[in-house]
Amino acid sequence: MMKYNFDTIIARENTDCVKYDLRKAFFGKEDVQPLWVADMDFETPDFIREAVIKRAMHPIYGYTFRSDSFSNCVINWMKIRHKWEIKKDWVSFSPGVVPALNMAVLAFTNPGDKVIVQPPVYFPFFSAVKNHGRELVYNQLLENNGKYEMDFEGLESQIDEKTKLLLLCHPHNPVGRLWTTNELERLVDICSRKNIIIVSDEIHSDLMLNGNVHVPLASISEKAAEISITCIAPSKTFNLAGLGTSALIISNPEHKKKYEKILEDVHVGMGNLFGIVSTEAAYNNGEEWLKQLLGYLNENYSILTKFFEDRIPKIKVIPAEATYLIWLDCRGLGLKGKELRSFVIEKAGLGLNDGPSFGPGGEGFQRINIALPKSELIKALERLEKAVKGLND
Repeated sequence: MMKYNFDTIIARENTDCVKYDLRKAFFGKEDVQPLWVADMDFETPDFIREAVIKRAMHPIYGYTFRSDSFSNCVINWMKIRHKWEIKKDWVSFSPGVVPALNMAVLAFTNPGDKVIVQPPVYFPFFSAVKNHGRELVYNQLLENNGKYEMDFEGLESQIDEKTKLLLLCHPHNPVGRLWTTNELERLVDICSRKNIIIVSDEIHSDLMLNGNVHVPLASISEKAAEISITCIAPSKTFNLAGLGTSALIISNPEHKKKYEKILEDVHVGMGNLFGIVSTEAAYNNGEEWLKQLLGYLNENYSILTKFFEDRIPKIKVIPAEATYLIWLDCRGLGLKGKELRSFVIEKAGLGLNDGPSFGPGGEGFQRINIALPKSELIKALERLEKAVKGLND
């Protein structure tokens, strides 16, 4: 069995890398340690690189279609990883989950219709609604002693005849919740009764912490499958974000037809040649690599939580059940408004995601990416510790 090395520090500067080469644009300075963009600072697995290189050796990169091998690798991966049996004619495509959210809004709503999101949540959820003339409805998550829950009563109270769609983040980014079967069933019951379609962003579904198990929304019942569109991708799991390839699972034929009409209308359905190759390589060969990755991420999560408990107790780690994106409660620092963002950048020298960008409920929080070598994670935490101590001097 091959042992993969996640400790190697890889220079990403001067590769047109968003995380590193756009630091000045986003943070106003180059010398911040970047732990923001949701990709990993680990090597993309060798078996994926080898598959891409092999295809790249063919001298023509022409128009390419997705053969049965693409849908088959998705089918097999969902069966192996998530115990969900899906059919070939349920599998569709998008050049990314965020484009899929936008296309779903166009497919299933009309201008002026309402779309529900549950903040604090991944900020492209907001633009996917607002950019197309739909009305954005916030059903803010409830926070109870660091545990986030869906506000089902609030959800029902906000639904009216103009409400057509709900965008679900499952597992949730940034609060790290893995919604339980009971929670998903309650959500499906409400949305089914109110004729609301659920678009479930499950891009982080392979990235489980502490032995948790992801349950795909559409797998819990026929009723759930009937009203849901599931979005997955190998991009977070295998560090392939630059290859723009995602899969959608839509068992309702009417919904699939509507979605694919938009996909065809905007002419992005063909996809990326190397994205197709890398997806197949990832899903066909990625089990062992992912097992080792999850072991490393769990170790990083333990380092993080212990460090804050022992050395920076004013900042609380919101317990994460999944993803490598961790939600930090910094309200104990007593910094208001833009003071927290300025402190993290100027005093700690870190590039994190600012809580307010995730919408209501984000004030006083920061999101940190822990998918990096341990030595780099510890360096970042020590920077933050030094800055926090400086607040009291």
